[in-house]
Amino acid sequence: MTLISPAATGHAPAAAPAGGSRSVVLRALLRNKLAVLALAVLALLLIAALFAPLVAPYDPNAQNLLLRLRPPAWQDGGSGAHLLGTDQLGRDMLSRVIYGARVSLLVGAGAALLAGVIGTVVGLASGYFGGWADRVLMRLADVQLAFPSLLLALAIVGFLGSGLWYVILVLGFTGWVSYARVVRSEVMSLRTRDFITEARAIGVTDITIMRRHLLPNVMAPLATIGTLHVAAAIVAEASLSYLGLGVPKETVTWGAMLSDGQLYLGTSWWVAVFPGIALMLTSLAINITGDALRDVADPKAYRR
Repeated sequence: MTLISPAATGHAPAAAPAGGSRSVVLRALLRNKLAVLALAVLALLLIAALFAPLVAPYDPNAQNLLLRLRPPAWQDGGSGAHLLGTDQLGRDMLSRVIYGARVSLLVGAGAALLAGVIGTVVGLASGYFGGWADRVLMRLADVQLAFPSLLLALAIVGFLGSGLWYVILVLGFTGWVSYARVVRSEVMSLRTRDFITEARAIGVTDITIMRRHLLPNVMAPLATIGTLHVAAAIVAEASLSYLGLGVPKETVTWGAMLSDGQLYLGTSWWVAVFPGIALMLTSLAINITGDALRDVADPKAYRR
């Protein structure tokens, strides 16, 4: 009798229940009411960002000094034409908050994707091959961890110059370590399993083993880390823009709005408060979603 191994059939144990169990995963996620609320907030934010030219009532950079520092519509002196008021140059705050979401989500998603790709490749190689490769790659990770990530990003952006893609590249290259360490840990626990041993025995190449058998098993923790990294990248971009080292000034960002509005906190609080609230709600919603994904990815969650 011939034994057919998982490696020979091209299938590896999945990190989470597959097929019909997807409905179990979805139900587990929907039972978390806070996660559902967070997903709803993120969905509204994404729709507003994608369709900003249709949703925003005004051009975010259109200035009207006659309307400068108008309060929100519900305060005395406010107007329904500018629901969240105007800033020091008479620009509509609601439009600027909506357009600022575009930059934040793009930077967050782009940085998380780049860091995830780099960290996954490093973690797979380090955990699978071990030996000198593992020592060299993990020492590189230790060196990067020795530098505060925001300080390192400030130094690199200050050297390269401001720009949206520079910010994405910098935040991506400074955020790969957490992905690499988690992937390495998972791969080290999987490489001694029977289906990996059998794959090697029948002559499957190392690249194929990592691509077809190891990578699918680390996707669940990668999704969780990636979600949390999006929030961290959004806050980092806002910090860089607040310091004037992020994207160019003509591009609307929440960090730049916070920087402009700090001078008016005592008299025109809305100039800084509304972009701050948008930044806080976005980061909070993404973190809650990441926590929910982590709970769902836990195998014990499927037995509840």
